[in-house]
Amino acid sequence: MAIKLNETYLNGFVSGEEIKKSLHLADASCELVKNGTGAGSAFLGWVDLPVAYDKEEYARIKAAAKKIQNSCDVFVVIGIGGSYLGARAAIEFCTSPLYNNLKKDTPDIYFAGNTISSSALQDVLRLCEGRDVCVNVISKSGTTTEPAVTFRIFRELLEKKYGEEGARERIFVTTDRARGKLKEFSTQKGYETFVVPDDIGGRYSVLTAVGLLPIAVAGIDIDAMMKGAADVREDCLSTPCASNDAVRYAVLRNVLFNKGKFIEILVAYEAAAQMFAEWWKQLYGESEGKDSKALYPSSVIFSTDLHSLGQYIQEGMRTMFETVLDFKTSADTVVVPNDPNNIDGLNFLAGKELHDVNRTAMTATLLAHNDGGVPNIVLEVEKRDAYHFGSLVYFFEFACAVSGYMLGVNPFDQPGVEAYKKNMYALLGKPGYEDHKAFLETKMNANN
Repeated sequence: MAIKLNETYLNGFVSGEEIKKSLHLADASCELVKNGTGAGSAFLGWVDLPVAYDKEEYARIKAAAKKIQNSCDVFVVIGIGGSYLGARAAIEFCTSPLYNNLKKDTPDIYFAGNTISSSALQDVLRLCEGRDVCVNVISKSGTTTEPAVTFRIFRELLEKKYGEEGARERIFVTTDRARGKLKEFSTQKGYETFVVPDDIGGRYSVLTAVGLLPIAVAGIDIDAMMKGAADVREDCLSTPCASNDAVRYAVLRNVLFNKGKFIEILVAYEAAAQMFAEWWKQLYGESEGKDSKALYPSSVIFSTDLHSLGQYIQEGMRTMFETVLDFKTSADTVVVPNDPNNIDGLNFLAGKELHDVNRTAMTATLLAHNDGGVPNIVLEVEKRDAYHFGSLVYFFEFACAVSGYMLGVNPFDQPGVEAYKKNMYALLGKPGYEDHKAFLETKMNANN
């Protein structure tokens, strides 16, 4: 498997007997995923996606990406949650968090519609001034407040700048195949559209058109990405649970949770993995956080966060464990120079490659946190590239589905997300929410 599970830093925290007991439950949970017989099985389209994707649409994604690359300086991706996190994670993971500042032959890519902040939106609008712009709006319904408002604003901007016909060539829509307000509007306007599949939820959708169009616009090899996912899929579906690293990861999370470890911290020693961690947090938080159950997903970037959160992790409440992404090689080579005066006292590092120093810091931290009572799961990844991004995505998706079933929850719904939306719609005066608005006003008055 492209992702290798290293259990060395679990010694003394998890026993072989505990793993063996949980493997029976994992076996049953794994079968629910493979056979489509568990709760939420209508949303298992991601399982076979890496080998059964729509080839015609895939070709259109590549063609649209080329068109966008040739026609704009700025590509604005409008979406929230699973409609943008995966694409942004991939772009930063495979290139750099400084992608927009690098010399390149592809457009700058900005993400909007993931907040209601007027300042955040205005910043993106300013970045578009005097530049050619294309837009990709991603929304299954087209009525989610954050992206819908943002799309309205950018649509007006493009139509004023290029005219209605010119804007049509610069707006790309990823939405439901056949229904919904955005689909209806796109058909009416003649926008090129791509599909948010009915059988794949937003947080599992990065390898669909939802993520692949922005990723391809960034010049990333989406063929390699799909190959990475396909290879891990083959391992997950064909390898027995006891030796399947994705399933064992789910088992270890389950064992640690049952031992009172209620927080999982995803750790990476590369800043380029920060947005990947944000995608991972949505995947696990939204999939498992139900019925007052589940681990709380958090994340850090070391060694940076060792200087802010390291003290707490080392000596705070013993309710957490870490899952560490160990990138074994780096595409970039930086060697520490020798200083004849050794002003900083660091000549003991002279001649060493910085990536090796970084991995030594990882080993030192693993040992220290183990000594402090923090179990660590290590996931070894050869390098950061498109192939290994696809591998990691599928690895975590499969493990998440198995882990959710082990917890006894539906890993594919998110009923709690609707609570704030209902309140917001009512308080903003959306038609149809009058009774709920009256209820909320009574409640707020009572609180005052």
